[in-house]
Amino acid sequence: MAQDAVRYELRDAVAVLHFDDGKANAFSHGAIETLHAHLDRADKDAKAVLLTGRPGRFSGGFDLAVMRSGGDAVRGLVTAGAELFLRMFALPQPNVVACTGHAVAAGALALLAADARFGARGDFKIGLNEVGIGMTLPVFAVELARHRLSKRHFQRATIQAELYAPDAAVDAGFLDRVVNPESLFDAAFAEAARLAELPQPAFANTKASARAATLSSIRETLEEDMRKMTQGPAA
Repeated sequence: MAQDAVRYELRDAVAVLHFDDGKANAFSHGAIETLHAHLDRADKDAKAVLLTGRPGRFSGGFDLAVMRSGGDAVRGLVTAGAELFLRMFALPQPNVVACTGHAVAAGALALLAADARFGARGDFKIGLNEVGIGMTLPVFAVELARHRLSKRHFQRATIQAELYAPDAAVDAGFLDRVVNPESLFDAAFAEAARLAELPQPAFANTKASARAATLSSIRETLEEDMRKMTQGPAA
C-alpha cells in the first residue's frame, strides 16, 4: 500500500523518512499523506529531517495512474504535491535529501524543496522533464526552480527540460554534493545531524526570511494555476 511506502525512523535528533514503494517511488496521494504525517511527528521529536529513497531511484514523479486520468484527478494530486513541497521548503527544521538515483519531475521538485541535497554517483537522470513530454510546468515548480537553480541553468532546466547526470546536477543546483552510493546515507545523515545542531529559532527565522518572497509568489498564483490545469500531468 502507498501508505506503507514511507517508513519513519528516529536516529538521535534526526527523523529519517525511508521512501520505498518497491517501484518508481511515486508521489501518490497515500505517500503524500504519509509524508505529511511523518513531518507532523518529526515536528515533535526531531531537530532535522532526512528523506531518502530506494537504491537506484529517489522518485520518478507523481503517481502515473492518476496523472493519466486527467482533469480533476491530476489537479488534485498536483495540488497535494505542491502543498507537500511547499511545506518542505518552509520547514522550520533543517531538511536534507539523500537522492539515491533517478529523480525526475516531482522527484526533482523534492530536491528543490530541501535545504541540503546529497546524490548517489551513477548513471542517473535528475531534472524537470515536463516540457520534454508535452506538459506545462506549474508555476510553483518554476518558482522553486528559480529560487534554487543556477541562473546559468534555469532556462535549460525548465523551458528546455534538460535532464542532468548527478555531477552536472550539482552545477545546475539540483544537488549540493555527489558521493558513492555506499557512502550516500552516512554522508547525508552526517549533514542532517550537523544542521540539527544549529540554534533555533535562528535557523527557522532566517530560512523563513530568505524564502518569504518565493513562498508569497507561489501562494498568490497556486490556486489559479491549478484551476487552469485541465489535462495531463504537470509535474
